[in-house]
Amino acid sequence: MRTVAFHTLGCKVNQYDSQAMLELFEQAGYEPRAFSDVADVYVVNTCTVTGTGDKKSLNAVRRALRTNPNGEVVIAGCLAQRDGEKLLETGARLVIGNARRGEVVKLLEDAIEKGERVAAVTDILRTPYEPLSISSHEGHTRAMLKIQEGCDRYCTYCIIPYVRGGIRSRKPEDIAKEACRLAQAGFQELVLTGIHLTSYGRDLESASLIDAVRACDTPGVSRIRLGSLEPVIVTEEFVSALQKEKKVCPQFHLALQSGSDAVLKRMRRRYTTDDFRRACALLRQAFPSCAITTDVITGFPGETEEEFAETVAFSKEIGFARMHVFPYSARQGTPAAAMPNQVKRAVREERARQLIAVGNELAEAYRASWLGNQVEVLLEETDENGIAHGYTAEYMPCAVLGGIPGTLCAVTVTGVFQDGLAGTVLES
Repeated sequence: MRTVAFHTLGCKVNQYDSQAMLELFEQAGYEPRAFSDVADVYVVNTCTVTGTGDKKSLNAVRRALRTNPNGEVVIAGCLAQRDGEKLLETGARLVIGNARRGEVVKLLEDAIEKGERVAAVTDILRTPYEPLSISSHEGHTRAMLKIQEGCDRYCTYCIIPYVRGGIRSRKPEDIAKEACRLAQAGFQELVLTGIHLTSYGRDLESASLIDAVRACDTPGVSRIRLGSLEPVIVTEEFVSALQKEKKVCPQFHLALQSGSDAVLKRMRRRYTTDDFRRACALLRQAFPSCAITTDVITGFPGETEEEFAETVAFSKEIGFARMHVFPYSARQGTPAAAMPNQVKRAVREERARQLIAVGNELAEAYRASWLGNQVEVLLEETDENGIAHGYTAEYMPCAVLGGIPGTLCAVTVTGVFQDGLAGTVLES
């Protein structure tokens, strides 16, 4: 039997796309293998958001070829979309980018039969929404459901619009069908993912992100979790509608990127710190104790010590439950890469370290606020000591004494640790 192994870098959308391609290989008779094992085919789904993503992607391709020099390599994803035919020099058999993934098996087998190395990368700006779908996922209780592709924000630092194309939304009826399939497969939590969820439905006649949420409300699904949003979507109307959807998880990822208005303007972000502050207030009013998480970039071109200090102060003011902090990485072809006053790498990285430390303190304080309180935990697995592990609705890891995997249970928090919470099942 032919075998296939996947290695996925980057975002949740890439994870979804990899699962969709894996299912296509399985339908064609391929058996999955771990990426570290010898396989007939290796698929590397790449990321190019940062220079680190580029390096990790290329390292994965080289690792596959070392593991099995006679194996075939397929390169998909954002780096493949950007560099196209150039990546054939790595020894890959097929490069497909962010389109034609539904044809991956046929394209690969045709290339092998003809003895050719093929770059099947199409113009992403003219590509419609590709109807990929999944019926399973590597997790036990949680599955991602992709509802949107592409972005047209063109923030000055970001390469994504160039490699993912413009806004394309999945129809609510298609979302509902996949939600039903995933529920029937036993997944109780669905995570709505997309490149720019905030723009969902703009290209459809009459659909909004709330419609996508409602489409996922099917028997068997206990939780609906939203991916990354921008504060501009958080209006009173949006929050009121979201509050009525009782399965929505009270965890909201609002991408900040900087706590300095001057930096936000240079980034071409379409909000101010006041907008962000209002969005957080609306969410906390409707969802008390909700977890607000974020992304922040340090060392954007021209960022002064004073502007970085503004970001630190603003982060503390908001009190994020979790922060993802990245030093700025110049992407060739973006306006920011050509801006004056580029910040030295050492400074970017030192600021990132400082902000990560702030983020860790904030996360610790948020977890500590739950001590002695009740949380709802969706349990996923049991360790060798008989302790069940899962996540709260706020997406905090929780170890539970007396819990049963696959169940949603009420838990009293009895301990707070660096990597999450501990608790016991609440007696009924």
